[in-house]
Amino acid sequence: MQELIQKAHVLVEALPWIRTFYGKTIVIKYGGNAMVEEHLKKSFANDIILMKYIGLNPVVVHGGGPQIGKVLKAMGIETNFVQGMRVTDAQTMDVVEMVLGGKVNKEIVNNINQHGGRAVGLTGKDGNLITARKLEMTSVNPDTLTPEIIDIGMVGEVANINPAIIRSLDEANFIPVIAPVGVDEQGRTYNINADLVAGKVAGALQAEKLILLTDIEGVKDKQGELLNTIDIAAVKGLIEDGTIAGGMIPKVTCCLDAITDGVQKTHIIDGRMEHACLLEIFTDQGIGTAVAKFN
Repeated sequence: MQELIQKAHVLVEALPWIRTFYGKTIVIKYGGNAMVEEHLKKSFANDIILMKYIGLNPVVVHGGGPQIGKVLKAMGIETNFVQGMRVTDAQTMDVVEMVLGGKVNKEIVNNINQHGGRAVGLTGKDGNLITARKLEMTSVNPDTLTPEIIDIGMVGEVANINPAIIRSLDEANFIPVIAPVGVDEQGRTYNINADLVAGKVAGALQAEKLILLTDIEGVKDKQGELLNTIDIAAVKGLIEDGTIAGGMIPKVTCCLDAITDGVQKTHIIDGRMEHACLLEIFTDQGIGTAVAKFN
């Protein structure tokens, strides 16, 4: 009986948050171990379905780097990276689109549907969802100390998000699942970083929250302790002093851009934890690191 009472307490704790977020849009970037381990895949699907059934509008944007790498290796296509970005020629882009828009996207859609949800898979080509432009990367020439443009192929950034198709799916009680592939005005296809797409989609939808699932607890201080909250005014200093470093910089920058575009609050959380999304949204303490404008 005590166990049943405890379950009731959990539901009661969630009630104010359900009321607060009812009818609101939550954009979740899905990636890392949460996309690989079977029990986490099931946990994620159930989280998303529950969110939809209690009146929220979850929108999923997924990555797929490891899956792309595996297929390229099997096909004997060499992969090179520049500043952490995959060099994407026409042959590689064909594989990227096949894996992201086909295999990975449909696996996520099927997983949600098999657990009782109603998901629909999209890429940026559907409904003119993501207009892209070529990403320009630069590096400093060590001899001349001048910046030089690096061509990494069909890697893009978001020029515009047209959220009409997402809103239509939300209104029809479907769950949109988006692969980060965009197209430019000339019809050329681009591979885009999933964090970046998630942030821009959240901004275009004026989402209540953007949640980035990662393979670490969140942002940590120099002593290795988790930072529960970061005010956007403090981000620049935390980058300059090395507290935010490496692969965490683009994730925090993505959060800043989303807040600038009108998202209320952003979160970087540990997707290795079962029911991570529910724990963040529907508990008083939450998990991971919240990045927002607090002052």
